Amino acid sequence: MKDRICEFECNIDDMTAEELAFAVERLMEEGARDVTLAPIEMKKGRPATLLTVMCADEEAEKERFIGLIFKYTTTIGIRELISERHILERSEKTLDTPYGPVRVKEVSGYGVKRSKAEYEDLARIAKEQGISIAEARKLISELI
Repeated sequence: MKDRICEFECNIDDMTAEELAFAVERLMEEGARDVTLAPIEMKKGRPATLLTVMCADEEAEKERFIGLIFKYTTTIGIRELISERHILERSEKTLDTPYGPVRVKEVSGYGVKRSKAEYEDLARIAKEQGISIAEARKLISELI
């Protein structure tokens, strides 16, 4: 399966780690497909951060995210890249387990099929059972 995606990029050299984390959180809450931060080096050896925000390639959505990036960051310019991407079909189901409901994400396509329990549900089970996340994952993977 293929779709088109818009990626916005900007270099930021004057925000704290906390401010960047807040911006990422808000952009994800606003519906970004993904938001990443990467350390970069700018001219004169200045450290900075590359912010990348992925959203749908639709004009209204792009305009909305441009406004949000300017609102939550100190950038004065945003680069726009349009990409085609190959993606797997996605679905989600909820399993009834002895440990309570567990959401499971499933992906398939291109000869691949995988499933993975949601982190939040594994963390809840690990806390309730007094075990590690890895042990909770193993308990649930036996039920998937």
